[in-house]
Amino acid sequence: APESLMQALEDLDYLAALDNNGNLSEFGIIMSEFPLDPQLSKSLLASCEFECVDEMLTIAAMVTAPSCFLHAPPGTEEIALTCWRRFSHPAGDHFTLINIFNAFKAASANPTEPGNCEKWCRDYFLSCSALSMAEMIRAELVEIMKRIELPISEPDFGSEENLLSIKKALLSGYFMHIARDVDGSGNYLMLTHKQVAQLHPFSSYYNTRRIPEWVLFHEFSISEDNSIRVVSEISPHLFAELVPQYYFSNLPPSESKDILQEVINHLAPVSAMKEEQE
Repeated sequence: APESLMQALEDLDYLAALDNNGNLSEFGIIMSEFPLDPQLSKSLLASCEFECVDEMLTIAAMVTAPSCFLHAPPGTEEIALTCWRRFSHPAGDHFTLINIFNAFKAASANPTEPGNCEKWCRDYFLSCSALSMAEMIRAELVEIMKRIELPISEPDFGSEENLLSIKKALLSGYFMHIARDVDGSGNYLMLTHKQVAQLHPFSSYYNTRRIPEWVLFHEFSISEDNSIRVVSEISPHLFAELVPQYYFSNLPPSESKDILQEVINHLAPVSAMKEEQE
């Protein structure tokens, strides 16, 4: 549909994938090498700058593969939630997915008996086929990175610096997927089209005491009760630092935008001072 095509072109423009003539920019050409959504390609390329490529490759593979969480049989939902909480990361679902993938790799590398990997997945209510597919996708992405000679940084998952770098890489591609909890009860208003959504039940934040105010989400699903999937907490300061100004100025008016504008206004003198010092 023409509207969809215009929206797609606008998104590519926001991601710096197009030049002034509407052709693919140099950056856009590199993005197109990856069989991923443009936003995910952008995040993966940004991870080269922020030196968190190893972790971003895992996230890209895990969100591209089918969901690794199995629907628990009736009566076992609480057991499944307890199992999943073992992998929960306080920074959010993207980081939880890294924990799950790393645990799956460890289980695959140390089979104590034949079929150990399948048993491990069953024990934790996880899909072995989805995790195996994520492993294949990740290997393919690594091959593409090597072919186009992009640097792959060493894994450093868990350090504060690394967690911040991953958030910066994610925001570089997913600044269009930001939502704010407007009433403190998990009703997230999306900045772009002002839809209200709730956390998906598979989110590590679901049914927890601490619900983050500002989040970055991977996707929005109308079919699943207006839910946002794969959600991680971000700070408005980090968003203000990385959002393209022309995208921000095109956002519809909202209380959330006003809050972010104040943050941007506060950051402006600081960045000007840094430029002067440099």
